[in-house]
Amino acid sequence: MPLISRRQFVQRVAAGVATGAAAVVISGGAAAEEKPFRLNYVLASAMYGTLPLDTVLAEVRKAGTDYIDIWCMNHGNQREQINEMGEEAFAALLQKHGVKLGLSTRYPLGAFGVGDELKFVKRHGSGMVLTGTPRLKDPAGEEAKREIKQFLERMKPHAAAAEELGVSIALENHAGSLLSHPDSLRYFAEFNTSPRLGVAFAPHHLHAWADQMPALIEMLGKQLFFFYAQEYGHGFIVKLPKDEEMLQLPGYGGGLDYLPIVRSLRKIHFSGFVEILMHPTPRGVPILPMASEVTAAINKSREYLDRCVANG
Repeated sequence: MPLISRRQFVQRVAAGVATGAAAVVISGGAAAEEKPFRLNYVLASAMYGTLPLDTVLAEVRKAGTDYIDIWCMNHGNQREQINEMGEEAFAALLQKHGVKLGLSTRYPLGAFGVGDELKFVKRHGSGMVLTGTPRLKDPAGEEAKREIKQFLERMKPHAAAAEELGVSIALENHAGSLLSHPDSLRYFAEFNTSPRLGVAFAPHHLHAWADQMPALIEMLGKQLFFFYAQEYGHGFIVKLPKDEEMLQLPGYGGGLDYLPIVRSLRKIHFSGFVEILMHPTPRGVPILPMASEVTAAINKSREYLDRCVANG
C-alpha cells in the first residue's frame, strides 16, 4: 500500500466522515431521529348525509385533515353531486377550500366495476378507490381459501389497470361478502400479489373477533391500505336514540379498546388513511343536524384516537 502524507490522511478521514453523515441522513439510519407515529385522517362526506359538497368541503380542515373521501348514494350523494356539477366545478371547489381528494368510496360499483372511477381519482390527484367484494355468506376455512384464490385471479386485469394508472383499490371486509371472516383476510394476505390491491379494515364487521384485530392488522402489514375508525353498534341496523347510535364512534363508550389496535398500526408503520365513521339510521342523513355538530363529533373521536397514539 503506498505511503500517504499526513495532510492526505486527514483529508480522506474528513471526506469519509462527511460521506458517512450524509448516508445516515439519506438512509434514515440509527443516528437519524425516527419520525413520530401519527394517524393520517380523511373525512367521510357520508357523515354529512346529502348536504351540499361546498358545505362539506368547508368542514374538512376543521376536522384535522386536508383530505376528503367522496361517498355516493345511499350513504351520501356527493359523488352524484360531482356528476351534476361537472369535474371542472368539483376541482374548483377543492381549490377554494384548500382540500385534496383522498379517495372515492364506490360500493355500488363492486371490485370488478371500478375502472372508470380509477381514472376519475387519478384526474383529481387521488390514489385510491374503495369498494367491496362479491356477496357471499362470510366464507371461512377451505371455502374462503378457494373463493379468495378465484377472486384474486379475476381481479388481475383490474389490479393491472390500477397499477398502470398508479392508483390503488381498497377492499372492505364487510359482513355478508367474500372478504369478511378472519380466514378470508388471512388467505387474501397469503395469495394477493398485487401491490395495488389491499384491504380497507373495518372493525365494526369484525366485532365477533375483536381479540384478533391487532394480529390481523399485523398480518396484513403493507396490504392494509385503509382503516375505518368505527365500532359495532345496533344503531346502524335499527333506529335507536341518538346517544346509542353514536356509540359506533371511537371514544363514545361503545366498548372497543383501540389501544392494542393503535399499537399494531404503529408496529406496521401504517401510513394509510384513517376514517372516523358511523352509519345513521336511516342512511343518507347527517349524523347530527348541523354540519358544525358533525365536525365536533368527529373531532371528539379524533382526540380520543390521538390519546391512544400518545399512550400506545
